[in-house]
Amino acid sequence: MALALVRTPALARPGEVIEVRVLLQHVMETGYRPGADGQLLPRDIVRRVEARLDGELVFAADLFPAIAANPYLAFPMLVTTSGTLIVSFQGDHGFAHSESAPIRIA
Repeated sequence: MALALVRTPALARPGEVIEVRVLLQHVMETGYRPGADGQLLPRDIVRRVEARLDGELVFAADLFPAIAANPYLAFPMLVTTSGTLIVSFQGDHGFAHSESAPIRIA
């Protein structure tokens, strides 16, 4: 099970660029590291992160094995309307998780 935190400003003005911060609790095993038995641990990474504001894609990133455990992402976003930001994660072994945060225009 994963835990994701999505942080946005409490209020924004129309046309303002805000910073969205995302922290995902995930082990991000590369598949290159041996376990205690000497066998390689299976790869287990988050491969794709997408952020959608009311269904419209506003940010996307493809991640690779070099990303550290518990990845932190921050990205700018131009806001013009209020809505719900949904950040979704897809990874190995069928991993999928989503978190939402409100975007409020003052």
